Amino acid sequence: QVQLVESGGGLVQAAGSLRLSCAASGSISRFNAMGWYRRTPGKQRESVAVIPSGGSTVYADSVKGRFTISTDNAKNTVDLRMNSLKPEDTAVYYCHAATQFFDYWGQGTQVTVSS
Repeated sequence: QVQLVESGGGLVQAAGSLRLSCAASGSISRFNAMGWYRRTPGKQRESVAVIPSGGSTVYADSVKGRFTISTDNAKNTVDLRMNSLKPEDTAVYYCHAATQFFDYWGQGTQVTVSS
């Protein structure tokens, strides 16, 4: 059973920065892709940043140039560095990992950006 545990959310002022971290139980090398998604009330969950195994990182247009996703195989983590935060980035952020057959989700961490 795969567990993904997020940390690092919180309250920050606009233009500030936060770093989210997601720790996986076991090696992350088994995943075809890892990423971060977010959901705001009344909206569908959207992809923020995804790292495919052996492929190019994909960012949502709304976060390009501000957010950076990275993985650490030694620590089995996937991090999301968020700079120049805007109030519209306020959401619950979820860590995601996928194998060929299964999708795994973390419990979510709240990010609130005040104006």
